[in-house]
Parts: sequence; structure tokens; C-alpha cells
Amino acid sequence: MFAIPRRYSHFIFGIIQSGITSFVAAGIASLPSVTTGQFLWNWLASWLISWGALAPVVLLAAPAIRSLSLALTRDDPAN
Repeated sequence: MFAIPRRYSHFIFGIIQSGITSFVAAGIASLPSVTTGQFLWNWLASWLISWGALAPVVLLAAPAIRSLSLALTRDDPAN
């Protein structure tokens, strides 16, 4: 297993999350190319381009999204 320090786990999370999200989105966007026989190539090319664009966005936006989600929610009272 990799020996990446735990303090960088939010970066690893962002990279994995953006990879999965862009993989699914690129597949959906590539569906029209099924009829031309170029689906796999279009999907992989679109995925690599979108992952490269999405990873920095996720890493930069995550702290703001976390703060906003915390501001919009409250702690559950202890039972």
C-alpha cells in the first residue's frame, strides 16, 4: 500500500472522486458514438480530458462546499 501521510487524505479523496465522476459523465456523453463504433476511444479520451479539468476544480472547491454544507446543517441533539 502507498505510504501517503493521512493529512493528505482530502487530496486523495478529491482525485478519486473526480476520477469516478468524470468517468461516468464521459461515458454518458460518449453514448452517441456507439453507432459509429468509436465509443471506447471517445469515452477514454473524453474521460482523461475531463478528469484533468475536474480534479483541480474538486480540490479547490471542496473546502468551500464543506463549509457551506456545515453552515446549512446543524448537529443532531444528543439522545
